[in-house]
Amino acid sequence: MDIEGVNALVAGGASGLGAATARALHARGANVTIADLNADVGQALADELGARFVRADVTDAAQVEAAIPDGLRISVVCAGIGHAEKVAGRKGAHALDAFERVIRVNLIGTFNVLRLAANTMLANEPDERGERGVHISTASIAAYDGQIGQTAYSASKGGIVGLTLPAARDLAQSGIRVCAIAPGLFDTPLLAGLPEEARLALEAGVPFPSRLGRPDEYAALALHIVENQMLNGEVIRIDGALRMPPR
Repeated sequence: MDIEGVNALVAGGASGLGAATARALHARGANVTIADLNADVGQALADELGARFVRADVTDAAQVEAAIPDGLRISVVCAGIGHAEKVAGRKGAHALDAFERVIRVNLIGTFNVLRLAANTMLANEPDERGERGVHISTASIAAYDGQIGQTAYSASKGGIVGLTLPAARDLAQSGIRVCAIAPGLFDTPLLAGLPEEARLALEAGVPFPSRLGRPDEYAALALHIVENQMLNGEVIRIDGALRMPPR
């Protein structure tokens, strides 16, 4: 799909992977809508780019619908949260409400954007290659290599991996593609608060390049998915050959 001139939505687009993707889409000529709960940061980025900002919770259907522009052709979901807790241990059983919250934001929120974005894309006229739209979800290598204390996060990201192929099959006859990106360790706000020693230790665990991934590298892959029509129903790892150890 050609990016220039099309309408795009980046949910969770105020910072990190989402902000990099919003910048990359804007640089390629897309009309970008940034949706995020962080209104101050999101609006500042939108003002900088000349984009549109909508405060939206990905789990809220009405808010997501309000964020989706008419004629949407590119949808990217980067919104997500984490939680670290063992299934059971000295502190007792894993908090059920914490597990539910991670599943709700990461998995149900992603599906909420996917279903509503795809429904909007159905109204598009197909382009010269028969496409009406492209959706990209954000999974994680934790879907495959979940570490100790990551049951909630890994389950949520595993759900995203699991829904990608059937969603692509659901929408194939309508000319809408669905893919997901599974990042490894990336330099995002989630890791920004770590001590330098901890960051260096994480970097050393990545085979090559031995560093944290850059958000612009995620964004570059997202743009490639949009432009490469044969990428459909696929989850692509971007992790420097990292396979996470148990802890």
